[in-house]
Parts: sequence; structure tokens; C-alpha cells
Amino acid sequence: MSANHPIRTVVFPVAGLGTRFLPATKASPKEMLPVVDKPLIQYAVEEAVAAGAEYLVFITGRTKRAIEDHFDTATELERELEAKGKEKLLKLVKDTVPKGVSCIYIRQGEALGLGHAVACARPAVGRREPFGVILADDLINAGEDAPALAQMAGVAAERGGSVLGVERVPQAETDKYGVVEGETVADGVTAVRGMVEKPRPDEAPTNLAVVGRYILSRSIFDHLERTAPDHRGEIQLTDAIVSMMSEEPVYAYEYAGERYDCGSKLGYLQATVAYGLEHPELGPDFRTYLEGLGRHT
Repeated sequence: MSANHPIRTVVFPVAGLGTRFLPATKASPKEMLPVVDKPLIQYAVEEAVAAGAEYLVFITGRTKRAIEDHFDTATELERELEAKGKEKLLKLVKDTVPKGVSCIYIRQGEALGLGHAVACARPAVGRREPFGVILADDLINAGEDAPALAQMAGVAAERGGSVLGVERVPQAETDKYGVVEGETVADGVTAVRGMVEKPRPDEAPTNLAVVGRYILSRSIFDHLERTAPDHRGEIQLTDAIVSMMSEEPVYAYEYAGERYDCGSKLGYLQATVAYGLEHPELGPDFRTYLEGLGRHT
């Protein structure tokens, strides 16, 4: 799919340690955990490309080399698949990064928060604006016709400013998210007037929670530069966005799609089941297997 309002550059903060999945992530990035037959980061890249991305900027850290290898050319593997006539697998390998799309890797020396990770992308973003940010932990199944970031790109093109991907969460879970408040200006679109980071349920202004999708004006870098570290010494992207609101519009968009929190083990298992059931080759047999389990419980 080619976006009508392309976002040319998308940033992927992938320097996190993934401690909730230890020991699986001791030597392998959490972003390389597979959901059926593709790693999480591959789903994120495909969503970015569907939104028109030509430049993929990965903010990496130690133990993340596997991500670079995954998106590199695998000459020996391609030759072997070609020699054995495995054309379908060969195409899958070659299409990991489509032609015309460039991968850029920037090392985040210290894990100083999401805001710091985004700030590290400044040299790669250059004057191309606005740009997207995708957190691969949040796997959003919105179908091939309208992936979440492409939906948001349409809002950004129509209204200008920055766009935050949001969803309505149970009131009891607001303390897990950044929560926005503002004025509804269109179906699913809120003009953001304020943001609160992880408010207690009885203090949350709304239940509109920011999830791992952003389209940001390039001016966010100036605000990140002026943002003071929090009590943990981290630069929070939320603080910079709040600062940016005083100068330009910020919108929240309730995207269409199902999100799986693959930063948690339960969310990861839920995503694996959901995508397994939709898989064109495995789906029918997997459904039969699950139904069989249900009969024996």
C-alpha cells in the first residue's frame, strides 16, 4: 500500500533491554521476538513503509546487532534459496526491506528515556518533516489497507501539526499510560490541550491513552533539547510534546485496529494467537487445534 500522504521518515527506538522477557532477550533484542513467522520489528517496518516511509531510522544499543543483520542483504542465503528453486522464500527474504527504502542506524549510548532516543534521530531526520515514531512493542493489527500510521498521516495532512495515536483504555489502567485531554474536533480526532503521564485512575482527565505511534513536527527536537530530565534522569517525550503545544497544534487520533502490548508476556501471547489464526497457511489447522484444547478443558 502506498500512503496518500506519505511520512518519509520513521524512527524506531529499539535500544531497550527487554528485561521482562529474560532470559530470551539476554543476547537477542526483544524486537526480534517472532509473532508466528515475522519478528516484531518487521511488522513495525511494514507499517512504516505502508505510510510512505523511505528512511527507516533505528535508535539502537548494545545487543541490537541482530536488527541490523535482519534488514541487511543476506547474499549467501539468497543464493542458496535461488539454487534450490525456493522462489517464495527468496522473495520473502529480499522483501524484508523494499527497494528504495534506506535503513539508518544510530547508537544511543545511554538509555535516557524515549525523549532522548527520539532526540538521537535529529541528524537523520534532517529537514524532512513531519516524521513518524513507532514503538515495536505495540503491535497494531489494522489490516493491510489502512495501517495505523497511514491513518494518522491522513489526519496530519488534513490538519497540520503533530498527531498522537491513542486508544480508550479501562479507567483502572490509566496509570500505565500517558493520558490526553482536549476538545473533540472530528470523529476520532481530539485537539490536545493537556497530557498527564501515568495518572492515577481517580485523577485521570480522560481514558484516552497514548500508545506507541506518533507523527511529530521537526520542532519537537528543539523542545527535547530544552526538556529537563525527570527524577530518574530520563528525557520524557511527553514533556517535550506538552511544551510544543504552546506553539503549534497537537492532535490525538483514535486509530482503527487492535493493539497488542507485546512488551508484556500476556500481550505477546495474545498477539501470537491472533496472528496465528489469521495466517493464510496455518490459520485453519491452528483454529482446529485451539478448539480441541477447549473441548478438553
